[in-house]
Amino acid sequence: MKRLIKVLIALLGGLLFFGLSILVIRVLQSLGIVDLAAVLTPGQMSAVYIGLGVVGFLLNYLAANVIRHGVVAFVTAIESTLAQLPLQNVLGGIAGLMIGLILALLLSTFISRIPTNWVSVPLTLLVYLLLGYLGAALGSKRQDEISLFKKINTPADGEEPVAEPSRAERRKNERNIDRLLRGIPPKVLDTSVLIDGRVLDIARTGVLEGRLIVPSFVLGELQHIADSADPLRRQRGRRGLDIVAKMQEELKRVQIVEKGYEGLEVDEMLIELAKEMKGKLLTTDFNLNKVATVKGVEVININEMVNALKTTVLPGEEMVVPIVREGREPGQGIGYLPDGTMIVVDKGVEFIGEAVETVVTSVLQTNAGRMIFARLK
Repeated sequence: MKRLIKVLIALLGGLLFFGLSILVIRVLQSLGIVDLAAVLTPGQMSAVYIGLGVVGFLLNYLAANVIRHGVVAFVTAIESTLAQLPLQNVLGGIAGLMIGLILALLLSTFISRIPTNWVSVPLTLLVYLLLGYLGAALGSKRQDEISLFKKINTPADGEEPVAEPSRAERRKNERNIDRLLRGIPPKVLDTSVLIDGRVLDIARTGVLEGRLIVPSFVLGELQHIADSADPLRRQRGRRGLDIVAKMQEELKRVQIVEKGYEGLEVDEMLIELAKEMKGKLLTTDFNLNKVATVKGVEVININEMVNALKTTVLPGEEMVVPIVREGREPGQGIGYLPDGTMIVVDKGVEFIGEAVETVVTSVLQTNAGRMIFARLK
């Protein structure tokens, strides 16, 4: 697939070089600078055009990866910028651009009467660029004075008008947020932590500082899981995508990063991205945790964080435990604390369905969590 994209980019680049070569030669001819048609035969001119097209194909094929990443980054930047603008500003900018281009078209009819081509052609291009930019800029900034856009801003009957912050205020707020987050390492989220879902609740508390980075390849893996034929995997994938959507809606510091590393698995790409961004990896994957730590990447394991926040108990403490099922060993009963910690009660099997008084005998800490052993009081 990537090779096909490279070939398509190269073909488009070759066609672009072919078209630009024709345009440049004709402009030079019209300006009276160089007239290749008077020197070369039609066959030689065709060979020049085709040769330039082949050169463009080869250059674009070699630079296809750079071009692809650049286009994706450019489109993403435009999309994020437009997403932050109010609808009336976007509509005002489009209307202003159209008016500016119409005025430029009218002026170009007068400019075209200038007999000197090397003056009229650049002047026409300059007029289009200048009036188009001025129209879009004024339309987006002065949209409040247009009656059509005032109707968009007018609240419905019974609603109080909401004061929209000015563009300068929004930029100032964004700069302040960026300044605050600049010195805090970003948190790179992996697939497991998004499927788990607890990261959203933790982020709501404000414990996770800095930007929350969701790589594009993690979204791709979630989409692949969500398209699985297995109902359980499909549900897990959709849950992960829903968590991303909720985090984008509720948290203003979630950032989707379009990044990829050829020839690497998802876990390896996560480690490389965390290194590149000098951030921390957020995961629930035990193996990824170990590998990232070995490679010098700081890791925040949600399971370890949750276990650290569970209730601390010591041998000898008394507690009331509801016995819910039989244990693995004969005579054992199993109960749970409100935070999910499992309690193994010796000789508690006879009290299934009842709450009994117990005394803690020992506490076992494992990678999966904490387990408490107790006896009947």
